[in-house]
Amino acid sequence: MTTNRLVPALIASALAAILLAGCASSTSSGSNGTSGAKQNTASSGGADGTTATFPRSVKHAMGTAVIKSQPKRVVVLDSGELDDVTLLGITPVGAVSPHLKSEGGFPSYLKDEIKGTVDVGPMTEPNLELIASLKPDLILTSKVRHEKIYPQLNAIAPTVMAETTGYPWKANLALYAQALGKESQAKTALTAYEARAAKLGGEIKAKNNGTMPTVSVVRFVAGPTRLYEKASFSGTVLTDVGLTRPSATDADQMMLEVSAEQVGKADADMVFVTTSDDPTKTKETEVQGTSVWKDLPAVKQNRVYNVADETWMSGIGVQAADLMLGDIAKAAGVAAPQ
Repeated sequence: MTTNRLVPALIASALAAILLAGCASSTSSGSNGTSGAKQNTASSGGADGTTATFPRSVKHAMGTAVIKSQPKRVVVLDSGELDDVTLLGITPVGAVSPHLKSEGGFPSYLKDEIKGTVDVGPMTEPNLELIASLKPDLILTSKVRHEKIYPQLNAIAPTVMAETTGYPWKANLALYAQALGKESQAKTALTAYEARAAKLGGEIKAKNNGTMPTVSVVRFVAGPTRLYEKASFSGTVLTDVGLTRPSATDADQMMLEVSAEQVGKADADMVFVTTSDDPTKTKETEVQGTSVWKDLPAVKQNRVYNVADETWMSGIGVQAADLMLGDIAKAAGVAAPQ
């Protein structure tokens, strides 16, 4: 297996394993101290007519969580988890807002789905006392975010942690769906999204006489400018569409940090730009004022597109990915997939 195929293969394997595991419950001991749970003692009908059986044991990055009944009061501690649970029809009782959203607050694209959700942030230091007061029956997050406070979180409610965030978002969705008893709904939503992405790719390729345009993703943050590569959330969505990357960012890594003088590495047919913070705190003005930036063909041809950071970077879920497809379609001059 080549390096360029390694990350997608690992994600596919993890996703398949989780979806298969979600069809049955385990009787192994849980990290919250519960063991020997009897199976088929409780069930709840899913929105698609399937039955979710509880208690169930869910293996995750920090151990095994035993979930006694289908969760109704869920707390999520990162933006990908927020996208996932609302996709599955759950309004979390508590959540954190994106840690790089300069204006604060929850993602605007989910505002109609999280009315009544309590902000338990900041993401880097969630308010444990406030979380406990919400009496959650499930907490969802990732090891990379909250490994240090896992014992405290798990003492409040069964806590399921993915290994990391970003590029494995599909496997993460499957993991969280297993904990929620909504595996079928997650699989259906993901399959539909992937079909829309493939359809969009076909339309873009047809419009460009059988050749896919190259695409770069530039993010301005408080620090070095970032060029996002294939092992990132935005990178996986671009791959699902079938868009190609310039050689400088055609790697199975999350991102490449560049100086203003190196921004020429973003040279592509289409350039998508996001800003994660107050623009005055980033290098945006400096970079876009350089001759290197101004000489990019995409800049000269008005093929640079400003897009929402909260979807392209911190959304990390099907709903954010669908909004990305709309942005890509508009930039490419084709109809958005339905």
